[in-house]
Amino acid sequence: MKNGLLLLLIFPLAVLHAQEKLIYHTIRTDTKGMIIPWYDPDPGKSYNHIINQVWNFWDTMRRDMNGLPYYMNHQVWNPDFDDPRGIGGDQFAMAMSSWRLYYAYSGNERVKENMFFIADYYLTHGLSGSDTRWPSMPFPYNTLVYSGVYDGDMRIGRGFIQPDKAGSFALELIHLYKIRENPQYLEAAIRIADVLAAHIRDGDSSYSPLPFKVNVFTGQLGMLRDHGLDGTCMDTAGYTSNWAPALQLFLDLRGLGQGDTTAYRTGFDRLLSWMRAVPMQLNKWGPFFEDVDQWSETQINAMTFARFIMEHRALFPEWKQEVRAIIDKVHARFANNNWRKYGVTVTNEQTVYQVPGESHSARQAADELLYTSLSGDSSFFDNAVRELNWATYMVDFDGKNRFPQDEPWLTDGYGDYIRHFLRAMDATPTLTAPGEDHIISSTSVIQQADYRGHLKKYIYLNFDADSSTVVLFYRTFDTTGTEKIRLRAKPSAILVDGHRLVETAHGEGYDWTPFKDGGGLLVVRREKGRKVLLLK
Repeated sequence: MKNGLLLLLIFPLAVLHAQEKLIYHTIRTDTKGMIIPWYDPDPGKSYNHIINQVWNFWDTMRRDMNGLPYYMNHQVWNPDFDDPRGIGGDQFAMAMSSWRLYYAYSGNERVKENMFFIADYYLTHGLSGSDTRWPSMPFPYNTLVYSGVYDGDMRIGRGFIQPDKAGSFALELIHLYKIRENPQYLEAAIRIADVLAAHIRDGDSSYSPLPFKVNVFTGQLGMLRDHGLDGTCMDTAGYTSNWAPALQLFLDLRGLGQGDTTAYRTGFDRLLSWMRAVPMQLNKWGPFFEDVDQWSETQINAMTFARFIMEHRALFPEWKQEVRAIIDKVHARFANNNWRKYGVTVTNEQTVYQVPGESHSARQAADELLYTSLSGDSSFFDNAVRELNWATYMVDFDGKNRFPQDEPWLTDGYGDYIRHFLRAMDATPTLTAPGEDHIISSTSVIQQADYRGHLKKYIYLNFDADSSTVVLFYRTFDTTGTEKIRLRAKPSAILVDGHRLVETAHGEGYDWTPFKDGGGLLVVRREKGRKVLLLK
């Protein structure tokens, strides 16, 4: 069954209103009593509105007492006073991950510049010294909140890093290098990759090949409580499975031919071998979050690796069964049925904090939609879309975004939120807003995206026609690649480095799929160019 038809079945035209309120908004349902987004019955219109509001809230957040934006100092938003906690462990990398996708989708230059601002400040105020055992690694926390310096871990203090978060940040530095081609970002990513590769060891069921938390000066592992309630440290923080970003980092550097590619190959193989043997076999995904000081199984680790499998299917001959097994086990451990009467099961965060989260539910939905699109198994589709619909209720009219039973976290509500809606659109393009133009995805990195009415760089192609005939100009890092683009109308011509593409299902060219609600999906396949013009 086609996804568009599935959407029609899920969202009949008539809309009813339920009486229950979910945080900021009264729950809305369709004629069958199933949850729909609060903003508009059309998912694409609602998702577009929501992610725009969330970005705007982030972009206009107040400045703190030290002159930095609030999100550079704190992990939780409070409108009345500054929250005393510092940043979240993956807060900056998550934001950069979302903004890269959102920039291509929106063409908003402030989005792109925010990525560079975050990276530049973090690189100059948050790395371990060159004389440490773990040099040039990003610290995940500011132990003195207003210092403007990142120097340790939230729970165990100064000097401790989380190597998995270093991998995430380095991967985003690679993306920044591909956007601006500034070698400083590449060099910083290489330094982090070199340290990670040098410290990889053979893991087992108690210790991952790289630790969860480690002191950069002494090499001492951090400590966690093992389900104890008396504060006694009973277990080392030697285990986590959040290694998909580090694996991708090694792959990307090898693809660029940069750094110690031999060490990256060895490190990749050892990490991947352990992921297959331990987390996948034992369903032991382990901790992720900076504010939890005891052992906890986490949905984010499991599903991030499930997505890695789906994006690298050649490495996993049994990927369908393996991903399905991960999804089923995540459902068994993290499913939350509190809103089942509205036709939706949502997703809890972790075993020590069994509450549903907007980021985790959106992640689950996006990953299950990807599985649906790749496998042809539509059994997850209905709930995945409704889970996204549920996650829209966490966003207030002004863009602040919070857990149903918690606070507005600047990780879960922002960097670890927007990207999942954009990934869902990539897997199911009919979830993109009708009547608008958006780059949904690219196999490369989008360096520049200029939509009609906001054209800036198209003149670099020496294009002679009136700019009013240009629908979209974009530029990529790679000369080969594929883009999915939602458009209001089929373009009259597509030029790649000045050469006209032909409509074809094979090789270089483009495909056009019309949608019933107007416009359609354009798929551009490039083999010989980076600069693309779409004409009316």
